[in-house]
Amino acid sequence: MAMENSKMEILRSNEGDESNDLVAEMIEIIETVGSYMGFRRTQRKECLKLVRRLKLLIPLFEEIKEMNQSIPTRAFQSFVTLKKALLSAKKLLKHCNFGSKIFLALESDAMMSRFLNVYDKLNEALDGLKYQELGISEEVQEQIELLRKQLQGAKRRTDTLDIELAMDMMVIFSKNDERNADIAILERLAKRLDLYSISDLEIETVAVKKLVKERGPTKHVESTEQIVDLLKKFKKVAGLDDINGGNKAFDDSSSLSCFDRCRSMLIPHEFLCPISLEIMTDPVIIATGQTYERESIQKWLNTHRTCPKTGEILTHLALAPNFALRNLILQWCEKNNFELPKKESFSISENQNAFMDELSSLIQNLSSSQLATQTQAVEKIRMLSKENPENRILIANSGAIPPLVKLLYSRNHKVKEHSVTSLLNLSLDESNKRLIAREGAIPAVIEVLQNGTDEARENSAATLFSLSMLNENKVMIGSLKGIPPLVKLLQNGSIRGKKDAATALFNLSLNQSNKTRAIKAGIIEPLVRILNEKSLGMVDEALSILSLLAKQPEGVTGLGQLPVIKMLVGFVKDGTPKNKECATAVLLELGMNKSCLILAALQYDVYDDLVELSKSGTSRAQRKANALLQQISKCEHIM
Repeated sequence: MAMENSKMEILRSNEGDESNDLVAEMIEIIETVGSYMGFRRTQRKECLKLVRRLKLLIPLFEEIKEMNQSIPTRAFQSFVTLKKALLSAKKLLKHCNFGSKIFLALESDAMMSRFLNVYDKLNEALDGLKYQELGISEEVQEQIELLRKQLQGAKRRTDTLDIELAMDMMVIFSKNDERNADIAILERLAKRLDLYSISDLEIETVAVKKLVKERGPTKHVESTEQIVDLLKKFKKVAGLDDINGGNKAFDDSSSLSCFDRCRSMLIPHEFLCPISLEIMTDPVIIATGQTYERESIQKWLNTHRTCPKTGEILTHLALAPNFALRNLILQWCEKNNFELPKKESFSISENQNAFMDELSSLIQNLSSSQLATQTQAVEKIRMLSKENPENRILIANSGAIPPLVKLLYSRNHKVKEHSVTSLLNLSLDESNKRLIAREGAIPAVIEVLQNGTDEARENSAATLFSLSMLNENKVMIGSLKGIPPLVKLLQNGSIRGKKDAATALFNLSLNQSNKTRAIKAGIIEPLVRILNEKSLGMVDEALSILSLLAKQPEGVTGLGQLPVIKMLVGFVKDGTPKNKECATAVLLELGMNKSCLILAALQYDVYDDLVELSKSGTSRAQRKANALLQQISKCEHIM
């Protein structure tokens, strides 16, 4: 009997140890994901929500540890299931913390599905927990119930897709869209994805190389090529293609040879330029206190006003020689018998002074009474403002914006065209957007949109889109009656004009008041016409705008016509995956506002297509199709 009791005690002890180990492992998982600090912007909000929800489990685990007893068998199995769910959450969060930013943006729908899958697993594990068996306090029980409600709410969440980002990605990856290499879109994307500094791009390069290696040469070839191609474009926008004759920091062969050379010579890390990764011969300090090789940083500053290493905006562009570091480098070279590479002296002061003198003269000529002089000056500024980001900063800081705004009222159509295009180019710089709006440019741009040449009207629409990236400008453009002429351009403009107008109208319609203004301006009719003219290649843009307008009662009235419903059903049946997704989103919005429109869609046999879409569509299409099927079920129940 004593031996049996001893065996039972050993067994209980082993079970207790196993339980404690399991609980400790789950606590460690949650603490690990809680330490992640670099969640990618496209999934950051969802990641932080998931981490907060996981932390609600900590009181449960700590209370079980304090009990210091084995977990009952059934509850233990639930905890094993919960650990598996936590490991799935950890894997997902790790991917969102260290993975390629471009990949995560491109696959945002698929990533959202992975979040929902994790929520399902957590729910399933928590459903198996029996509070009485565990003997946990009421306070902890309430905490777990709160978590379960949050997880269930996450499954019913409204769609939080970053539509502006999705539109930019759609344009960039469209082979048929002539804007896919537009510098403005690339710059905007780079900032939205945090891929505009050297350190950001270096980390992204490593992540993309890892992704390519994992996928191999046969899997997902097209999307892999898209990711690699976009990374190259971001590097080009950042000016990295031109630095030191080919950007050694990112070119595989040169960077590897450079690293090998550095390792073999054991050159101290602080002696290497962060841009070229080569030993510095003329180190200089910039405004942030970071040190770079003069030639490398000067080439960087030709197109940027940020610190390559920290991404901070520079308060000035002056370079100060780092004599102390240079002396240390020389001493090290002498001690180690290392010969510094010989470089030609690099000086751009004369060229820069000549450029500033020319710019000053051009800005003065903008106010000339001679039309030919004025035209020549504004055309030259248009060209200079297009060349690179640094020029945009210099032109704006030199006082060009006020005279350019005045020229928007010129009687000469060519001067107007050059002026609005110059302002468009200048507005690509974020700080210039506010400066342009403060100088009263918005009503002047709207006037050009109404009365300018075809090219001037197109560029005016693009300018309004660029300025509307700031929320206060969205409101101003709407209140100054900028929407009706955009709708007119959407209706009667060239293909490029229609696309520029659609992009601007979409962005403006993110503002609630502007939705009503757009509907009153008659936007629905040209959008429906675009849906009929598939050759324009603007179906997705039109459907995306309609999904915003369908939330408004006036939008429901305008879209709730049988021919429109039939057309939307047609896209659900036979459209591209993106067409199906967007058309289903519009039908869902219409059906939630007016149930009879769901019955109208059923007349065109959409049900089976929705069932198929809920299983095999894009992640967002599946969610929209399932929600629409639920609405259909409610309608049938009422009938």
